[in-house]
Amino acid sequence: MSIEEAARAILKSKRSVALTGAGISVESGIPDFRSPGGLWSKYDPLEYGHIGSFRANPEKVWKMLLEIDELLEKARPNKAHEVLAILEQKGLLDAVITQNIDNLHQRAGSQNVIEYHGHNRTLRCETCGRIYPKSDIDFSRIPPLCECGGLLRPEFVFFGEAIPTRERHSAETAAMDCDVMLVIGTSGSVAPANYLPHIAKHHGATIIEINPSETELPKNVLDIIIREKAGSALEKILEFIETETEK
Repeated sequence: MSIEEAARAILKSKRSVALTGAGISVESGIPDFRSPGGLWSKYDPLEYGHIGSFRANPEKVWKMLLEIDELLEKARPNKAHEVLAILEQKGLLDAVITQNIDNLHQRAGSQNVIEYHGHNRTLRCETCGRIYPKSDIDFSRIPPLCECGGLLRPEFVFFGEAIPTRERHSAETAAMDCDVMLVIGTSGSVAPANYLPHIAKHHGATIIEINPSETELPKNVLDIIIREKAGSALEKILEFIETETEK
C-alpha cells in the first residue's frame, strides 16, 4: 500500500524533490560510511574526516581520500539513481538534493542535482582558491600542491566546515517549495541536512521515507514509510506511475 500511496502522491504533486544519503549508493558498491565495514569503522571520522585534521596532517588524510577515490571510480549508478533520473525526465521530480559526493545521480542522467556536501570531481587550493580537474593532478606526490605551493583539497565538505552558502540556500528553497519530498537512504543523523525534511513538512509537504532500516527522523515528520532498499522501492513506484499514466 505504501508504494501505491507514494506513487499517487508523486503523481498529484506540483513540485517534488528527493533528498538522498549514503544508503542510495550502497547498491552501487559504496558502503555506508557509518555501517559495519564502512569507512568510519576503519578511519576515525574526527581523526581523518575533520578539516582540522586535514590541515594538521594532510598527507595522512590524503591516503584515506585516495582510497575513497578508488572506491568511487569503480561505482556505477544503480536502479534507484536511474529511476530518479526518469522521474525528472517525466516532469515528476524537480530536483535531487544529495548528501553524497559520488556523482552517481548525474551519471544516471539527473540534471538538477544540488550537491549539499560538495563533490569529488575537482580540487581547490586552500591558499589561492585555484581549481584543478583531478585528471590534471599527479598523485605520486602526497599531498598534492597548487602551483602557488598551497595545499590542494577536494571540493567536498569536511566535518567542521559549513555547508556552502549557495547549496544550502538552494536546498532549503527546494524544501520550502516542494509538496512532496522523497527521503531516500539517509539516516537522518547528520545536521544540517536532517533539517530539510522538517522544513518541507513545516511548509505542508508530504514526506516519503525509503529506507530498509529505522532512521533518526521523527515519525511525526514522516507521512509514508517504505522499509525497502531504494532500488526495488523506486522501481515499484515507477511501475505504478507508468501503469496509471497509461490508463
